[in-house]
Amino acid sequence: MFEFHWPWMGLLLPLPWLVRRYWLHKGAEREQAASGIHTTLLHPSMGHLQEAFVGKRPGKPLAASIHGLLLSLFWALLVVTLMRPEWLEPHTEIKTEGYDLMLAVDTSRSMTALDFTVDEKPVSRMAVVKGVIDKFIQSRSGDRIGLTIFGTQSFVLSPLTLDGEAVRHILDEVVPGMAGDATAIGDGIGLSIKKLRDRPEGSRVLILVTDGENTSGVIPPLEAARLAAREGIRIYTIGVGSNKDEILILGHDGRYHPDTDIGLDEDTLRRIAEATGGAYFRATNTRALEEIYQRVDTLEKTEAESRTVMIPSPLYRWPLALGLLVLVLIGLIPQQRVALGSGGGHV
Repeated sequence: MFEFHWPWMGLLLPLPWLVRRYWLHKGAEREQAASGIHTTLLHPSMGHLQEAFVGKRPGKPLAASIHGLLLSLFWALLVVTLMRPEWLEPHTEIKTEGYDLMLAVDTSRSMTALDFTVDEKPVSRMAVVKGVIDKFIQSRSGDRIGLTIFGTQSFVLSPLTLDGEAVRHILDEVVPGMAGDATAIGDGIGLSIKKLRDRPEGSRVLILVTDGENTSGVIPPLEAARLAAREGIRIYTIGVGSNKDEILILGHDGRYHPDTDIGLDEDTLRRIAEATGGAYFRATNTRALEEIYQRVDTLEKTEAESRTVMIPSPLYRWPLALGLLVLVLIGLIPQQRVALGSGGGHV
């Protein structure tokens, strides 16, 4: 959209005509009156007398006409420049009120269990969890996301950041057993609270993913949940694992061995979620886990507000450049030639 930033400067356009019409004309009359010269006697053939000495007065020459037009054009372009023409380009701004999402992922040895399937092929719990979390992170634009892992110990792999792509790359490097073979759920919650407590209230969310029960650490899970509740942090707990009586787990020898000790403490996970105003979900297969993250994504949907602003692009350079070009053309017409053509020659 085109507009002038200072359109009122257009009032200067008739200024040269007004100056010539009133100021210069009145000044010439005042000079004539002040000189005191009055015509008292006229020659009976003044016209013939003038022609005898000066010759026939020519009409207005072409040079003078061009000079006047160029001066008028120069003034018009100068006024247009002062009016500051600009092109307004619409730009939509999206203001998001994002959440602070901390992902606490269990990396104990049991996450190697092959009780999930993708395309009818058995895959480990960790592989499915990483794939689903990766899609979840991609859908959370505008949110700060951090990553904590816990096994025998707990570690922060990524602080809260808006760079979701970086978190995804870090998540891709996570492997079962990197934090130990046990499961310290309480310590994982406590470390995540430490990172979330400095964020604004009402936006703190922790998503806890585990497939077992608390077997290590110094902080009891329910005590960590009460601490999270005091800090205003909602915890969504996700229990991962099938209902099979026997599963295959990767051993230290690099081979899979059957294991019947599932050990998922659903009651504790449910109480953790209830104590913080969150929710507990059970993922027994790949599809269920995907649906869980879709539900969490809906529950904690980031609010977005959009508005359109007009970004101006100044265009004053164009009339200014044309005005300078006209000024150069005016300089190419000698002022003496214009004056001679306008006023006649002398003998």
